[in-house]
Formats: sequence, C-alpha cells, structure tokens
Amino acid sequence: MATPAALTTWGITNNGHRCRLGRAGVTAARRSAAAPAGTALAALLQAADQELPAAVALRRELHASPELGGHETRTAGRVAAALGEPGAPSVTTGRLLRMGAAGGPSVAIRAELDALPLAEQTPVAWASRNGASHSCGHDVHLAALTAAGLAVRRVGGPLPLVAVLQPREESQPSGAQDLVGSPQLEAQDVRAMIGVHVHPHVARGQVSVGPGPVNAAYDEVTITVRGHGGHAAYPHVTRDPVIAAAHVILALQHLISRRTDPMHSAVLTIGTVQAGAAANVIPEQVVLTGSLRTFEPADRASLRLAVGTTAGATAEAYECTAQATFTQGEPVLDNDPALAAAATACLIQAGFRVVESLRSCGSDDFAYYCTRYPSLMMFAGVGQPGETGAPGLHHPAFLPPEDAVGDVARAMLAGYVAACSVVAAGRAERGQR
Repeated sequence: MATPAALTTWGITNNGHRCRLGRAGVTAARRSAAAPAGTALAALLQAADQELPAAVALRRELHASPELGGHETRTAGRVAAALGEPGAPSVTTGRLLRMGAAGGPSVAIRAELDALPLAEQTPVAWASRNGASHSCGHDVHLAALTAAGLAVRRVGGPLPLVAVLQPREESQPSGAQDLVGSPQLEAQDVRAMIGVHVHPHVARGQVSVGPGPVNAAYDEVTITVRGHGGHAAYPHVTRDPVIAAAHVILALQHLISRRTDPMHSAVLTIGTVQAGAAANVIPEQVVLTGSLRTFEPADRASLRLAVGTTAGATAEAYECTAQATFTQGEPVLDNDPALAAAATACLIQAGFRVVESLRSCGSDDFAYYCTRYPSLMMFAGVGQPGETGAPGLHHPAFLPPEDAVGDVARAMLAGYVAACSVVAAGRAERGQR
C-alpha cells in the first residue's frame, strides 16, 4: 500500500540517486511548483500548441507503419529527426536527445517506440496494414514528446530536457532495464524521470497522478505437466497430463482467494494451454503459461513458491509431475511523492482535472527507472463520458483520438516543470544544511 507522502518524500542527490527530503524540502517543492514554475509552464504550453499540427501528422505516420520491439530503428530515426537531431546515436535501438545545456542536471521524459503484434481493426485511412499495431498508444506518446521537446528547444526550460525514445517496452529484454545504468543515460545526469500514458479508464480532460505504487510487479510462469501418453481408447494404461493440468489450473485459483491477504492486490492468470496434436491421443505433457502480478514483495516471493508447490502436489494426485519455472519481469512502479505533489499543481495550471490515482495490476517497464531515479508515471484520460464497452489498451481496435496528442504533450510539460521545481527544492535544502 502507498505510504503517506509526508513520511517518504524524496529529493535527488548530486549523482542522481534518491535521498529523503525533510519537511522544509517538501514545502519548498510544493511552493516552487506554483508561482515561478507557473510562468515557465505557461510559455512552454503556448509553444507546444504551435507544434501540435506537425505532431498530429507525425502520429498518423508512426501509426501507419509501426515496428515491433527490437526492430524500431526506423521509428527511432523518424522521431529523432522530428526533434531536430536526425543523427542522434542509437542506444539499444532507441535514442537519447537532450534539449538545453550540454552539461549539468536534467529531467527526462520517456516515450516508447514499439508496437504490439496485433492486426489492427480500426477504420481510419492511416491504420496499420503490416500485422503490427500501436494499440497501446505509443504513437501518441512519441508524437506528444516531439511537441514537448520542441517547445523546450524554442523557449527554454528551467533544466535541460532529455527525450528518452525507449525500445522494447512490450517485449523482453526490457528496453528500460537496458537503459537504466547505461553509460549513455548516466552521462545525462538525470535527476527525475517522467512518463505519461494514455488510459481509457480515465476520462478525457483528466489526469490520474498519485504517490506510491500504481502498477504491479510482473512475473511470467511456465508450468510443465508430464504424464504417460497413449491411445485415447485405453486411458487406464496412461497417466493423463491433460486431466492433471486441468486440476492444476483450478487449484491455483485458491492461492489468491485463500493464501493472499485480501487487502493486498494480486492476480494469477493462466493464459495458454498447449497439449497434444490429435483428438485420439493422450499426450505426454501439457505446458501452461501465465502471469503473476503483485504489489507486495513478500506476496511476490510466497506466491511464486506456492505456485510450484501447488502444481506439483496436484499433478501428483493424478500420478503425473508438474514443474513451474518463473521469468522475473518488472518491479512495482512506485511514483515519487514529491513529484506527484508538484505535478498536481502544474497539471491544474495546464487545464486538467487531477483525479484519484489509478492503481492497477497492469505493469510497465517504466518501473525500472523508479529503482534508479525519482520517477512519476501519469495517466492521461482518453475515455469518453457515458461510453461503455469501448476497446481498451492492447485491443486491436483501440485508437485514442487525435486530441490526445495535445493532452499528453501538456501533461508531459507539466510533469517536466514540476520535476524541475522538485530538483531545485532538493538542491536548495542541501544548500541550507
């Protein structure tokens, strides 16, 4: 569960790591996000408005020709060119582009380059036809970052802005995990990381922002159930792994409802079942794959152990065996309290209604930045009032409206200015000691 902001509010040390801010630092962070930051934000928002027509055109271009994780070279180059640096060097198929002074502390904004392996189902003329789809809104994020970055280039900002064009958010190995701690990103002296993601569960004109955990940790599990196959007409001389696997799936469900504190959010899903190749053959094995999502580190460890124990014991009851293996994914996405507090004031100035934090068991590799830098993920609404049953994230018919490019750009700039104020407040407090 989230800890009260007053108890765990963080600043930034000279080397970019987290440090606790005292009460004076918290107060300074909030105050500095009001008046002085307001002037800078107003100028940046006005400049970004002038960039929106080109940004919307870029969104359409990126949407029509998406690239999957690990193959985003063209997308990265196109966005880098739109930001005025076509020759920006590649960093694990992504790009880092700096707006402002070449040295000193900076604030970074992340946008994702990759698409999903889905055949798009939208009616627009600029829909993708190549079997991949920007059904998670990454095209909107990239276009918005170009508008925000060019605004900072045009009028300047309190600190340099680093545009992080990140590869492989939707696939492994994680692009964020590769970037965090890399020499290229370390050289940017990043003091805070900002992310904005479109979300259909938040209404248009609203932004969800709050301190503490907002996305779950994610692990993938593979369970292999082995038996003794044979002819379907003679089941008594086999040990059927399909029956055993079916009972394993059912038995796993009690781990959330009866082995997990009901006040702790957790989800265990079996997503695929692979067994056999013929209707009249009992196979030798069944392979199950699924996902485990948790917020509490203790739950993550205990549930991983319990999945293996439960699967093995259940399969044994049917004279089969079961082995579970886990691939560890993203950690919990933990929003920095000081950034969340400062961003709220800036988002209101930018014309948004700030709503209660959206906390979901979804995951995002932005969480890796949270382990290294004070970080903030905000969710910009694209939902329409009264709309029910509309396609959501990762659905092939999901298509945020074009106005979302401007909304996300404004939210990015609000987060950027807020982060600059928090960095300044932290440095001011250290100077007082």
